[in-house]
Amino acid sequence: MAHHHHAPGHDEHRSENGHGHDHEHLDWAELAPLLESQAELFTPLYEHALAWLAKEVTDPGLIVDAGSGPGVISGLFAETFPGARIVAVDGSEPLLERARARAARLGAGDRFATLAGDMPGVLAELDYPADLLWASRSIHHLGDQGAALAACVERLAPGGTLAVMEGGLPSRFLPRDIGFGRPGLQARIDAVEEDRFSRMREELPGSVAQAEDWPALLTAAGLHHTRSRTFLLDLPAPVPDRARAYVVESLTRTRDLLGEYLEADDRATLDRLVDPDDPASVHHRPDVFVLAAHTVHSGVRSV
Repeated sequence: MAHHHHAPGHDEHRSENGHGHDHEHLDWAELAPLLESQAELFTPLYEHALAWLAKEVTDPGLIVDAGSGPGVISGLFAETFPGARIVAVDGSEPLLERARARAARLGAGDRFATLAGDMPGVLAELDYPADLLWASRSIHHLGDQGAALAACVERLAPGGTLAVMEGGLPSRFLPRDIGFGRPGLQARIDAVEEDRFSRMREELPGSVAQAEDWPALLTAAGLHHTRSRTFLLDLPAPVPDRARAYVVESLTRTRDLLGEYLEADDRATLDRLVDPDDPASVHHRPDVFVLAAHTVHSGVRSV
């Protein structure tokens, strides 16, 4: 159960807004380069989130990244907490291979381990309780999110912290009016994506409908001192090439995965936006930006 695409965390689906599509057909390993480049683009956001956590999680011995994907955030944990051991947990061994290679490049290979298997059951295989367990957009891929959080809490040391990145705002890449088509395209894509996300959740094995009140879910799982904070990624136009590549990739995936659910005129607009031969496409237009907001919810296990 790799996350990502996003990616960053990584859901295959638009990581950028934390919603997904039919991931039973998903080959996470095939998405590895996308997951990696996306997470790297979001690094400033993750760094702010980790700095926020570090104010209250001091000197953790063991950090677990549950649903780590290719390990970009795992690597940031290694840098933020130079005294900690890190375990990256994911359903995809090829993604964990990338995570190990990244940790080695960062000089953290000696305190970095991986664990392959499906969440949340695989957490039972951890040798030690975690001082900090992080789940970036991985919980929403599990049918029973409450049970998944309870399984995470069981793996925490007394006084340990669970932090989940879930929710936030849908990303924006373009002005409301782009000069052709009906203004407000991204909002209509969001609406389609919300419905697809609901369907994805309904089709998960053991799916339990749940209000997405994450602090309440963390409290129900046995944590206290719950807090939430939202972190911004603000890459204004003109964007660097890698941000433009992310927007191209993201809108191309949207067109491929969601195009059939959009009205014909919006589909035609999207076709133009992802066509490298069209001067008005996101490949070329000067007004492309990336604006994203992800929320982290955390809670502490009683001592």
